[in-house]
Amino acid sequence: MSSPENISPVNPLPPVIVALFLVIMGIELVFQLGARGLAGGPAGIGWRVSAIRSYGVNSDVAAWMLQNGRYPAEHLIRYVSYIFIHGTFTHALFAGAMLLALGKFVGEVFSQWATLLLFIASSVGGAVIYGALAGQQLMLVGAFPGVYGLIGGFTYLIWLKLGQMGAQQARAFSLIGVLMALQLIFGVLFGSNGEWLADVSGFAFGFALSFLLAPGGWAKIRDRIRRQ
Repeated sequence: MSSPENISPVNPLPPVIVALFLVIMGIELVFQLGARGLAGGPAGIGWRVSAIRSYGVNSDVAAWMLQNGRYPAEHLIRYVSYIFIHGTFTHALFAGAMLLALGKFVGEVFSQWATLLLFIASSVGGAVIYGALAGQQLMLVGAFPGVYGLIGGFTYLIWLKLGQMGAQQARAFSLIGVLMALQLIFGVLFGSNGEWLADVSGFAFGFALSFLLAPGGWAKIRDRIRRQ
């Protein structure tokens, strides 16, 4: 057994979550340096705007691909690359902080690869729904749809725990309910840009995928199918 002196009082963050956070904040640091003229010269000032145009997602991109039946890599990559680009430093900081918090909860139960897949798949799913339904909106950028996917995973874990305890499982959805209420309030006060579509969709994908990605999830589904 390990000696008490060797036990860390804080559980380490899952490496995959740390890696995602570092990539997000690293890109944001580059944008900050460019905006201040410390990197890239005059062109650096426009790096953020250029990246949003080149790697963000909106309905125009989705509509063009569907109408033309063409899906070039330069547009498909948007559905993943948009995750790592943010509109402001504050946007990136809040997304990064929530990624660390939710990623820690989910990553302590899910495997590293399952946690990464949950985050990426929820981000892609949220972007697809946003592109299809948001209409003429601003470019979608940022890690929040993936973070909401992790909230979906967290909700699934709470949902399971409440079920094992014989408690009301609907209580597991309290967090997403509060977050959606806050989004509604801010939307009424300051206007909505439709990003809530990507967030809600990311949550739904995250919750649904957790049935497969949680430890033993696929085995449980397979056994249920066999019993039917």
